Amino acid sequence: MGLRNRLADKTMGEWFEAENHVEKAHLFYEQGRWDDAARELREALASDPYQVEWLFNLGLTLEAAAKHGEASETFGQVFELAPEDAQAAILAGINALDADDPARAIAWLERAERLTPDDATSYIHRIAAYAGLADHEQAETMFYLAQSLEPDRADLYSAMADALLDRKVYDRAAWCLREVARLDPHHPKLHARLAEAMSATGRTERARQLYLLALREDPGDIDTLLDLGDLLANSERVQEAEEKYRRVLELEPDNVEAHFALGELGERVQDPARALEHYEIVLRLDPGYAEARRRVASLILDGMQHDAQPAQRLLRMDLRDFSERPDTYRDEDVRQLGELLIDAGMPREARGVCAALVERHREDASCWHLLSVALLESDDLDGGIDAARRAVELDPRHHLAIHNLALVHLRRGRWVRARYWLRRGLAIAPEDPGLRHLRTRMRLVLVGEVLRFLARPFRRNR
Repeated sequence: MGLRNRLADKTMGEWFEAENHVEKAHLFYEQGRWDDAARELREALASDPYQVEWLFNLGLTLEAAAKHGEASETFGQVFELAPEDAQAAILAGINALDADDPARAIAWLERAERLTPDDATSYIHRIAAYAGLADHEQAETMFYLAQSLEPDRADLYSAMADALLDRKVYDRAAWCLREVARLDPHHPKLHARLAEAMSATGRTERARQLYLLALREDPGDIDTLLDLGDLLANSERVQEAEEKYRRVLELEPDNVEAHFALGELGERVQDPARALEHYEIVLRLDPGYAEARRRVASLILDGMQHDAQPAQRLLRMDLRDFSERPDTYRDEDVRQLGELLIDAGMPREARGVCAALVERHREDASCWHLLSVALLESDDLDGGIDAARRAVELDPRHHLAIHNLALVHLRRGRWVRARYWLRRGLAIAPEDPGLRHLRTRMRLVLVGEVLRFLARPFRRNR
């Protein structure tokens, strides 16, 4: 009897201690101290892991802390303990989506649908999930199914608008956002997203007005400030754009995108020193920012510094990243890297980059031309000639490739072939300075050959 009482006292003490942890968790949650709140809830759950309410609160806390993967798992545990709780399944799906796991999100949202077939919520969130999988047909199916259940939900049109914006289907996205405005004029980021659609379809003044309206509602919205800055910069309103980017830096001094945008503005107004300053700040904040590396390298090679070695070092870093993750490089990134490697006196390194560009675009004469330059500059004359010829086959008026063919034949002493290509190039681009210079050079070479021939000593035939 005495032992039983002591066990009961211990259990009661553990219960009170667990409740104390839960109370502390609530206080920490209200203060925004998510990690402390999560720790207290875990302490409480250690004594009773089957308390669904505590586990649910832990999921909410992890969600607030942006630990979406852990939050999804926690809501999944709630669902295992309470398999009729559709909200737990919805939250498990939403957090899986926020953790960039759309397939897992769909599985949870389908469970929620089976429990609440008349609720459009699971369909609405599956719009984003299927869009994340690039299954746009299924995303639209989810939209129409949700619309058939609850046609007057603003978040339905908002979700479809986001999916359409990602696909750059701006006119339909704008229609969805107008429906959002009709149903809920104060929907989050409504005006900023509508401004994005207006900007993309060339309605820049309307976009500017919408961005300003969005900033009146939330003056500290960094994304909107950056987007408005980009719009103003593209409209050649450089001073106003700079003002928006600097406002971002007042709010968030280490904002990489604002510094990069100010670097671009420096280039636009032909102030390379200012551009270089901001790009170097970007690299201090984010050494892996590949485009900033290329911009710094380009400015150095354009004469900002006499020593090319810093540019070469940056380009080697970019080359390593490209070798490891080629799929993350857009075509224009690959082309820029190849051109900069050639300009930096690294044609051997450029060969592989240019060959990769050709593999992506085998029918693009400009890609073959760039490869030919890399090959010729690295003394692979035969390979360079073949690549240049391929460029001319694809584009018979590609006078730069024709110039290189004339030049390499001249270097090899093949006067007839060199003259053929030179005449062909001048017929296409008679004012091209490179071709005209090459014509002068060829004349001098030919005159020199004639003079050397005439200077030979006379020998009598015997």
